[in-house]
Amino acid sequence: MARRIAARAAVLRASQPVTSLLHLLTRALQCRLSSLLTVLLLAGSGWSGLAVAGPTDALFGASAFCDRGHELTASEQDKLLRFSAVVREALAATGDDAVLISRSGLDLSGFGIRYSHSAIAWRSDTGVWSARQLYYACNEGFPRIFDQGIAGFVMGTDDPAVGYISIVSLPKGAADTLRDASRNTPLALQLLAAQYSANAYAYSTRYQNCNQWVIEMLGATWGGLAWGQGLRERTQDWLLAAGYAPEPVNVGSHWLMFASGFVPLLHLDDHPMEDRQALHLKISLPASIEGFVRERYPDAKRVELCHRGGKVVTHAGWTPMAEGCVAGGGDGAL
Repeated sequence: MARRIAARAAVLRASQPVTSLLHLLTRALQCRLSSLLTVLLLAGSGWSGLAVAGPTDALFGASAFCDRGHELTASEQDKLLRFSAVVREALAATGDDAVLISRSGLDLSGFGIRYSHSAIAWRSDTGVWSARQLYYACNEGFPRIFDQGIAGFVMGTDDPAVGYISIVSLPKGAADTLRDASRNTPLALQLLAAQYSANAYAYSTRYQNCNQWVIEMLGATWGGLAWGQGLRERTQDWLLAAGYAPEPVNVGSHWLMFASGFVPLLHLDDHPMEDRQALHLKISLPASIEGFVRERYPDAKRVELCHRGGKVVTHAGWTPMAEGCVAGGGDGAL
């Protein structure tokens, strides 16, 4: 990725005068650089800006996903399409009309983080599944809400050779409530922040990242909160009282904290000073969201799916699937 960034910068230097670093940071390059430093700085804050659109229905017209660094080959597309078919079968097998779905977008295994991006998957009246989610639209410079087909959601990965999907299904009443809310576009937009931050503080309304929007949708829905002014604030208050506590991300370096000041999509001004000094930032990640769902609804069920080397492994339960997409005892393999 660093080589791609350097190559893009070289093209810019050849095509226009450069007087400062900012001239190198076009919108596309900002997305790439932010993605790189997000991995280094925050161990996967939940931003997944490298998604490929695929067959996507956007709430606001054409897809504005960031351009990806790796163009899929025909063989890679075929494998991912086959995997997405297995994912759709797993969604149908839940018997629900709305579930929580997460994917491994960026490779964060070095930080002990498997999943980086969450969405609410819902089934239409015609039986078609879509993933409603927040994306940062690089070309526009604003966060947006998109409905994306399952194939496109699965393809939103930095490594087409291996990928993981987690599906959490809910008890009937909770699932029905979530489905109604997920189809409620005015609610989805009211909970959408005007400013995006890849490392948004979980209990601030100044910014928002993709996973934060998901947990706030869950909170506003299950809390039965009335629409209107201050909905995000009231939702975060409800989540705090309900026990939502995102696991702190260990930054581990003051230098990396300092580096965040030079990346437009990373911010620290929303985080409490004590968290910054301790180098532990409370950011919403899929694992924390799933943990909250499990605690609130003990009957919720979870299944993981992964693909690697032409095989697919399925793993049911709340214990993590083995690393490397290797089938363990009781796992299914295709």
